[in-house]
Amino acid sequence: MPTLGPTLGPAFGSSPAEAAEAAEAVAGLPSRPNIIVILADDLGWGEIGSQGQRLIKTPNLDRLAAEGVRFDTAYSGAPLCAPSRCALLTGLHAGHGTVRENPEGGPQRSLTDADLTFAELLQLSGYRTACIGKWGFGPEQAGQASHPNVRGFEEFFGYIGHAHAHQYFPKYLWHNGTKVRLNGKQYAPHLFRERAIEFIQHDSDDPFLLYFATNLPHSPSVIPGDAGPYENRPWSGPNRRHAAQVARLDTDVASLIRALRDAGVADDTLVLFTSDNGPHREKGVTPWLFDSNGPFRGDKREVYEGGIRVPLIAWSPGLRHRVVSQPVASWDLLPTLADLAGVPIPAHLDGRSFKGLLTGAGAPKHDHLVWNRPRKAQAIRRGRWKLVRWAPKIGGAGPEGRIELYDLHTDQGEQHDLAAERPELTEELTRTLDASIGPDPRTPYGLKTQVKGDQLVVTLFNGSSVAWREVQLGIDGARRARAHTVARVNPGMSISVGFPLPAAGTVTARAGFRAGGRAHVFRKAHRKSSLT
Repeated sequence: MPTLGPTLGPAFGSSPAEAAEAAEAVAGLPSRPNIIVILADDLGWGEIGSQGQRLIKTPNLDRLAAEGVRFDTAYSGAPLCAPSRCALLTGLHAGHGTVRENPEGGPQRSLTDADLTFAELLQLSGYRTACIGKWGFGPEQAGQASHPNVRGFEEFFGYIGHAHAHQYFPKYLWHNGTKVRLNGKQYAPHLFRERAIEFIQHDSDDPFLLYFATNLPHSPSVIPGDAGPYENRPWSGPNRRHAAQVARLDTDVASLIRALRDAGVADDTLVLFTSDNGPHREKGVTPWLFDSNGPFRGDKREVYEGGIRVPLIAWSPGLRHRVVSQPVASWDLLPTLADLAGVPIPAHLDGRSFKGLLTGAGAPKHDHLVWNRPRKAQAIRRGRWKLVRWAPKIGGAGPEGRIELYDLHTDQGEQHDLAAERPELTEELTRTLDASIGPDPRTPYGLKTQVKGDQLVVTLFNGSSVAWREVQLGIDGARRARAHTVARVNPGMSISVGFPLPAAGTVTARAGFRAGGRAHVFRKAHRKSSLT
């Protein structure tokens, strides 16, 4: 990596936002970068070489970790799939988010129009967006509020439902709102990789967001052909194929990085790699063979560290290598991506932007982190202390349930329960945990359109924590209307303006404003079918 020479600092009279961008450039972080979020499925904290794995080879992920920023205290949103993905997409932990359970723990809710995903935020600000792979929230039908196209992804290819993603050779996949029939002989991760490469290589001047949610290495342990270099290892068949799945994931990541370089956009791209929860022990896989949870207790479905500690790697060619020990969680992703794209961060989130940790500038710390499995188990971490609460008759608990307390600084394996020795701290953390679980705290955010009579009503919601000034609302299209201007829209407030409804064609609502020292433009297409 080339050495950066001395700089003279930002130009006289530059705004705080411009000064921040200059500092980021020195640190090697692109301004409004392309962003790829790679989400593995059930990959344990210890299943990659950079975090101690010795039996499974992951040279490509290890290289990203060696060149980029490795977070060694990163947490998933939940110890299982659906609530974890909801937390990652929306910035709320599972004590506040819409989806708090998997289907088998039921009922699993779907995302709603009240939810705001990181894709919706970046799409508003001009990003091309794609979700490729496993979505995980039903129902399996087009146009409903939980569909990826409705939640900010203009391009979607993959599984909608949770259980469907267990089929590695599916009979169909979804492309946007259409079922694509397959012959049951095509390996879905291969199709996802090829579609992702096509999206990366699409020629466009707009930045892009790619959410690559592979189903590797979730059970069943299915891989085309044999297990490659692991075929003759003295392990069970499921373990050999699981190792091959992890290796296949590693090569898929390499293919995406190669596509970035081939397209000439690697320097303008930030890649984030993580997992949705700890390692699974399903259909014959034994994670203790691979030490998949590293030094931590527990695995998938458990709120012990092994179930919620996950890899997190940030890579961009200009970033300097560092290891970050400050705890971060997947619900930090939405505010981080908003921060990277220069979009006002929504208020009342559980997440905090860790953008500064990528450059070494520092970032706000969480007072506490919360995990919630309704009617089963909950956990809270505050500093060095971790409290785990089991529901009655769950996890070996008696009819009154059970509360455990651990000092993670001296006992990262959660072996020594200190609840009886520290009753006041146990009670205090229990109260904080209870106060952290409740309804969705967010306020509406973004740009909405609605047909009322002969008008298209455009509404801008300021769901951030700062005032939006010099606001202009208008519509673009075949018949461009004169913009309506207001001086200020305060946090928690909204403004609505009606414009003459075009006779035909696609129309795009537009909102321009200033916030945080910079100008912003939001755009939202109102589809032709909605005009009639």
